[in-house]
Amino acid sequence: MKISLKLYRYNPEIDKKSRYETYQLEADPTDRILDILEFVKGYIDGTLSFRRSCAHGVCGSDAMRINGQNRLACKTLLRDLHGNKVTVEPIMGLRVIKDLIVDMDPFFENFRTVLPYLINDEPAPKTERLQSPEDRERFDDTTKCILCACCTTSCPSFWANDEYLGPAAFVNAHRFIFDSRDRAADERLKILSAQNGVYRCHTVFNCTLACPREIEITKAIGEVKRAISTGSLK
Repeated sequence: MKISLKLYRYNPEIDKKSRYETYQLEADPTDRILDILEFVKGYIDGTLSFRRSCAHGVCGSDAMRINGQNRLACKTLLRDLHGNKVTVEPIMGLRVIKDLIVDMDPFFENFRTVLPYLINDEPAPKTERLQSPEDRERFDDTTKCILCACCTTSCPSFWANDEYLGPAAFVNAHRFIFDSRDRAADERLKILSAQNGVYRCHTVFNCTLACPREIEITKAIGEVKRAISTGSLK
């Protein structure tokens, strides 16, 4: 099929402002958007810049706005877009460094704020810290996050204020707050109840719709809000 590929372009070394370039290409319906971008970079314009790594939907590095929706380029098939016009832009709310590459530092700073690691100062057991299947199931969904930023950069609250911790931070906080082996839930809940925490979430559901791992993000945020308001993790 013939497609019209419209790409956001910005090179700070030569451009005073961003622009768009359009390419007329032939592609298969089963081609991924990442395949098409690689073709443009390899055979048409070697200056095109974008992030990619595993190309299998695991690393999360190739998050982009594809036809106005946050997606992973490596998981999005051309046929999924239902047409022959494709527009690819950088994810919103983060500074564009070049073309489709954004500065992820603010995103990861917010992620680190919620203490996204197991905290337990109790004496270590002789083997591992055991956990029942039921306790593991409590937070299983939020272990799936790959830190692609699709959720956070689809959130209107984050667009308005990049100090808002955002859905990805909340998801990773949830993963440890409800882990029966962790002992820092109260500390995390205090962080999440602050000015730029979960109560800036207006339940728009953009984050849930954007997640390539299909995490129920809005549900997880609701569970965190309930834990803060009731003081209970049950």
